[in-house]
Amino acid sequence: MGKLSTHVLDTAHGRPGAGVKVDLYAVAPEGRTLLKSALTNGDGRCDGPLLEGEQLRSGQYELVFHAGDYFAAQGVDLPSPRFLDRVTIAFGVFDTGQNYHVPLVVTPWSYSTYRGS
Repeated sequence: MGKLSTHVLDTAHGRPGAGVKVDLYAVAPEGRTLLKSALTNGDGRCDGPLLEGEQLRSGQYELVFHAGDYFAAQGVDLPSPRFLDRVTIAFGVFDTGQNYHVPLVVTPWSYSTYRGS
């Protein structure tokens, strides 16, 4: 069985994004459902998979990273409103036997992601 995991890299400071709140939603035609909230650890990772085994189902998901709160807590002088506040990555799971690693590489002004394993 597969699993879903994430981590955050703060490229503005050249270190893992520790203490970033991450919300995971399942997305369906009738709306989205919060499945889990987590905080990244000192390595910028969640302490365990967000979903694994039978919890990981085929479908659409969203990861919402509270990047603006993270950078504010780091003492970064951010404009109001923040250019990036909550970063949402919408993605699909098609094969529940595979691992889906969805990281966030972020600064207060930009972000990127990719599918890892």
